[in-house]
Amino acid sequence: MTTPLPFSPPPGALTRRLRTSRGEFAVIDMRVPAGVPERGVALLMPGFTGSKEDFGLMQGPLAARGYRTVAVDGRGQNESDGPADDESAYARQELALDVSAQVAALGVPEPVHLLGHSLGGQIARAAVLLDHAPYRSLTLMASGPAQISDSQQQRVKLLRDALAVMTPAEVWEAILALGPPEEVGGPARGIGDLPQLRARFVNTRPAQLVATGKQLCVERDRVAELASVPLPFHVLSGARDDTWPVPVLDAMAARLRAHRTIVPDAEHSPNADQPLPTARAVADFWDGTAGRQKA
Repeated sequence: MTTPLPFSPPPGALTRRLRTSRGEFAVIDMRVPAGVPERGVALLMPGFTGSKEDFGLMQGPLAARGYRTVAVDGRGQNESDGPADDESAYARQELALDVSAQVAALGVPEPVHLLGHSLGGQIARAAVLLDHAPYRSLTLMASGPAQISDSQQQRVKLLRDALAVMTPAEVWEAILALGPPEEVGGPARGIGDLPQLRARFVNTRPAQLVATGKQLCVERDRVAELASVPLPFHVLSGARDDTWPVPVLDAMAARLRAHRTIVPDAEHSPNADQPLPTARAVADFWDGTAGRQKA
């Protein structure tokens, strides 16, 4: 059972359960306000140790540009259900199938824009490779071509080792005893204060953290496969990134012939570091995809 997250969604957004053929998922659904022409729908997928709330500062600006956005907690992530101990439930294929089910459950007539941050980007990539037809475009936000950097692999291993002998609540307290979580191997900085960040970390199932952490450390390069998919791609990152260095993201964008955005004064979470410029760049890209596909 999850602890309600002490978080206020963006004004006008609806926090609800999205019922799909693969279970229910917690979402923040931000509709386009009255009087604004509707330009499309997007599914937003958070990263490792993240949650749907990570997009809260972007959803209002995107709605003002005409885009309905649905930010989702993935299986076992924060307020979405999932087994606590069964890692097989979080296999990459299973999570990709969840994305397909989430898009189908939105019930919109047109393909949707798909955006994934970090781990969410790699899951989004897997979903597109399963079937690209439901999608209008793919944005990979601070999400690289293969496994994470060596330094980040060490952080993930420390977290996995800790979860093997402690509860998430105990792990959180141990992290806080060492310093700011994002600086001592704990969860990446997100939107909210420490109680909010603790709530989503404790809510997330240990098996989800362990399984997806392993995936980040062994992910193979699937850029060539993705490049053959006839969709517009967008690679967006901050000006500095320790998880996938910016030159790695630059090279991936070139291989994909993707639109490339580097957000100044942002690091691995441009959605949190610089939400307004990030939302503007995302909306500009989505605007540019109207009526076209990747050549």
